[in-house]
Amino acid sequence: MEDPWADSAGTSQADDTTSTPSGSTSAPAATTAASSSAGTSSSHRPSRITPRRLIAKPTQLQAVEDDPLGPLGAAAAATPPATATTTTIPSGDNDASSPLGSGVPPAPPSKEHTLPLRTTMPAPLGQQKRSGPPDPHRIDDDDDGLFTAGGGSSGGPRQPPPVPGALPSPAVRTTAQAPSVSIEQAAKPVFNITVGDPHKVGDLTSSHIVYSVRTKTTSKAYKNPEFEVKRRYRDFLWLYTTLHANNPGVVVPPPPEKQAVGRFESNFVEARRAALEKMLNKIAGHPTLGLDGDLKLFLESEAFNIDVKHKERKEVNLGGESKGVLGSFGFGGGGSKFVEQDDWFHERRVYLDALENQLKALLKAMDGMVAQRKAMAEAAGDFSASLHALSTVELSPTLSGPLDALSELQLTIRDVYDRQAQQDVLTFGIIIEEYIRLIGSVKQSFLQRQKAFHSWHSAESEMQKRKAAQDKLLRQGKSQQDRLNQVSAEVADAERKVHQARLLFDDMGRLMRAELDRFEREKVEDFKSAVETYLESAVEAQKELIEKWETFLMQLDAEDDETVFYRPPVVQANKPVGNTAVDRARARIDEDSD
Repeated sequence: MEDPWADSAGTSQADDTTSTPSGSTSAPAATTAASSSAGTSSSHRPSRITPRRLIAKPTQLQAVEDDPLGPLGAAAAATPPATATTTTIPSGDNDASSPLGSGVPPAPPSKEHTLPLRTTMPAPLGQQKRSGPPDPHRIDDDDDGLFTAGGGSSGGPRQPPPVPGALPSPAVRTTAQAPSVSIEQAAKPVFNITVGDPHKVGDLTSSHIVYSVRTKTTSKAYKNPEFEVKRRYRDFLWLYTTLHANNPGVVVPPPPEKQAVGRFESNFVEARRAALEKMLNKIAGHPTLGLDGDLKLFLESEAFNIDVKHKERKEVNLGGESKGVLGSFGFGGGGSKFVEQDDWFHERRVYLDALENQLKALLKAMDGMVAQRKAMAEAAGDFSASLHALSTVELSPTLSGPLDALSELQLTIRDVYDRQAQQDVLTFGIIIEEYIRLIGSVKQSFLQRQKAFHSWHSAESEMQKRKAAQDKLLRQGKSQQDRLNQVSAEVADAERKVHQARLLFDDMGRLMRAELDRFEREKVEDFKSAVETYLESAVEAQKELIEKWETFLMQLDAEDDETVFYRPPVVQANKPVGNTAVDRARARIDEDSD
């Protein structure tokens, strides 16, 4: 009978005969059983010729109780046992032999899930080593000739079990989950500035408000981490003007506007104090303005007025060089009108004009609502006074008590309306006024950019004049050599100024783009916070009013207790009758009752 494995293992028959003992009588039967069991899979499996030959040898298995191989062991047990049959299982490059006829039952197969987890890739097939004799029932991972339960071979090499990736140590996982900040944010100093303790100083003609400016900072540029100075309103104006001049193109948070009438009222002073505090914190938190030397002078100097005069005198002696690039600004070209060439800046300018108009309309509506709340508070006070007067005239204690309690309730309502009107100004109104001023500061930056544009074109006009003079001298020949050298130097200097003016204009454009993006982000955050605070204060005020009214209603429902509202007055003996109408009426009632 032709061997079905003859195409892939043609020389294996001689090896099978040699490896089988001479006393074995069941070798041909075992060969026939193995060939018939593998015939079904080899009929549809194409022959493959590889450098490494896989040899299928006859196998005789003994019947063992609780055979873990299931049908394979049962099928093998049905075959009559052979004596001294040697079985060879292919195992890659390391083939080994194990006798099965010694009478010792084979070891149970080791399960794959009991193998230790491998956290590294398995070694190549040629480098894997086994220790000890091979198990005839074990199916190795690196065997290409895999026998299934039905006795056939699989269609390809068996894939290794999935290997889970190595888990990092707890310390590494904790470090990876920790939030990280950039180096710039870690190195950026932190400022916490408070403006408080406003008090009036001076006589009638020179009276003004002085504020205490307290600063806490982590910056090493300051002498101490905490310090306090005294400043007045005009000092804040000086800081705003100076920072605007030192940093062209930067949007400087402005101080609140001046007010000639009512500048010493408590509500106005508190609103101005809050606006000045917010201005300083925004300036200190700015990446450019926070590093300005004039801010350090404002926050730290004990002799502020003397230091400012000394600084201005020094700038005058230096010819204005310390003022930076603003010294070169000027409206060249005969004051020609500026025409914006960049669509991005044109759209932002139109947007800012519309936003300013909307914020002014919103501020006007807010002022009307605050005035209405104040009018309601005043009306509640008048209503309370009238109720109190009625309770004193009313003779029945069951009615005078509720009237007097309602009068007290109206006084509480008046206080709530007054407090809510002030909170509306300090929470939502102050942010509206701040951004109206900020839009004005942005427009100042646009004006500085226009000045830089005119300065650039003025420098170009001057350079063209110098070049025309140079060309005229060149046409005259070498007779004007000294004059030509001077004009050439002037042309080179004019070209340098044009280059600097062009760089300044471009740098201001890039800086203003970043500043306007920052303006938009802060606007969203500030308005969101202001609206949330405004709504919370309104809800709290309404809750307080509801609680007061519910308490009053509970007192009205307690009809069985007459002492809830009424407290009988202490009657003194031999009290003379008063001249008021109430006293005379009560005297007549007493006489009638007697």
